[in-house]
Amino acid sequence: MSLIEKDHKYIWHPLTQHQHEQPILPIKSAQGVYLEDVNGKKYIDGISSWYTAVYGHCHPKIVEAIQQQVQQLDQVVFAGFTHQPAVGLAEKLIAILPEGQSKVFFNDNGSTATEIGIKMALQYHFNLGNKRTTMLAFENGFHGDTFGAMSVSGLSVYNGAFEQHFIDVKRIPVPTDENIDEIKQQIEHIHQETPIAGFIYEPLVQGAAAMQMHKAEHLDKILAFCKAKEMVLIADEVMTGFGKTGKNFASDHMMTKPDVICLSKALTAGMLPMGATTCSQQIFEAFYDQDIAKGLFHGHTYTANPLACKVASAAIDLLLSDEIQQNIQAIIGWHQAFAKTIEHHKNVKSVRQTGIILAIDLATEFSRYGNFRNKIYHFFLDKGIYLRPLGNTIYILAPYVIKSSEMLDIYNVIEKFLNNYLEDI
Repeated sequence: MSLIEKDHKYIWHPLTQHQHEQPILPIKSAQGVYLEDVNGKKYIDGISSWYTAVYGHCHPKIVEAIQQQVQQLDQVVFAGFTHQPAVGLAEKLIAILPEGQSKVFFNDNGSTATEIGIKMALQYHFNLGNKRTTMLAFENGFHGDTFGAMSVSGLSVYNGAFEQHFIDVKRIPVPTDENIDEIKQQIEHIHQETPIAGFIYEPLVQGAAAMQMHKAEHLDKILAFCKAKEMVLIADEVMTGFGKTGKNFASDHMMTKPDVICLSKALTAGMLPMGATTCSQQIFEAFYDQDIAKGLFHGHTYTANPLACKVASAAIDLLLSDEIQQNIQAIIGWHQAFAKTIEHHKNVKSVRQTGIILAIDLATEFSRYGNFRNKIYHFFLDKGIYLRPLGNTIYILAPYVIKSSEMLDIYNVIEKFLNNYLEDI
């Protein structure tokens, strides 16, 4: 029985309707920006494997970090114990996070990072005796697959079967120059009817909503308005964190800083699963009490796993290196130049960019999960480029170590697609 046959027999893949399943690709190895399948064909990983492997696959410094740590301490429960990898990572995180972050709560993945952020906001007000049980979130946001995270997400295609079980959430549109005052009025009205505990938001880029983007100056006004009403601001930086917007964190672009930040994905450079939820001292102090019930009773078996902590620490060192910082700026420049060459193409509806994220909306409409989208996906794979279109949006979020020639390969295939896609697929 082949690998593919065994996969079909035993495995249930994520985000997959198996009755409509397309051919899957067996990968045997990865190095730098390349994935290699079992037949030896290589593919440029144009989305950093869901925004995680931003320093490339199997980066030697990341590999060295895990090799050293696995010989000393692999795993220990984090309730009642601590260790240097966790303390060292927390110290490094606080040093580079936006101003005001004070404590790090380790967890397992992006969904649980946001889940804990939501719990922090709700319990913060509960502990203070405030009757605030409603959360505020953007329309079309996505924050994960656990129940709290689903509650504040706005993509019903993911969550429709569970909506009757959700916490109370009110939604607002992303801010633009035209709707700022209207959004403020909407928030004011909601807050008067049902006081809002916290506002969770994807700063600057809504990833699952086809990389929809909004401006820092507009978001800043909404954040300041919510902050003045003592709402807990929760920045979901699971996707945007660690350099993708041109700064270390998307929240660095705003004057109003979050009270809570949710992290994962690039945190461990794509090497191991891990998440972290950080918060201000003010948030922490609402849980610091003689009353045990006021503590944050949330935990995971692999919380602060030493291997993941060591890898994350090495990843931060890479992020701060001159080489990576220069590469990030180079990618931004390449994207800007490429965007100008295609923005008026007959098959391009619009082009947008934030940092190293470039999104191209096609001048056509089709189902987000339909057969046409799958044909586009395989068009790029056939030509050695791994991209995952979001509906009629093609986007690039490549590793920071990509070379100009490799990025040019991506651009060239996208141009070929734009010039010939109706005929080719």
